Amino acid sequence: MSDRAIVRTPIRHIVMWRVTGTTVEEKRINVEAVKRGFESLRGLIPGMTHLEIGIDESRISYACDMVLVTDFESADALRTYADHPAHRSVRDALDGLRIERHQVDYPLPQAGGV
Repeated sequence: MSDRAIVRTPIRHIVMWRVTGTTVEEKRINVEAVKRGFESLRGLIPGMTHLEIGIDESRISYACDMVLVTDFESADALRTYADHPAHRSVRDALDGLRIERHQVDYPLPQAGGV
């Protein structure tokens, strides 16, 4: 067995969505439903260290309606999240509300890095 510690690189998972809605009010209701659904995952997912939801205020034509920013202890923790029953339940419950999805996953710099 090695004396070297296992280095787990934290990873950030960002997802941006456009949400369905033919009126401003319908879109607002759907955005709030997506927000509540994903916020309900706080504290349920092993290895998730941060969860933040942002709602677009610009309303420009090419903007997404909302963004989910989550940080995980490692890529393994992110993979666990993808298949976690609580995440699947939220994802399934919101099926059809999110009409466009964009995603970026990237490693976070280690403490002391630039």
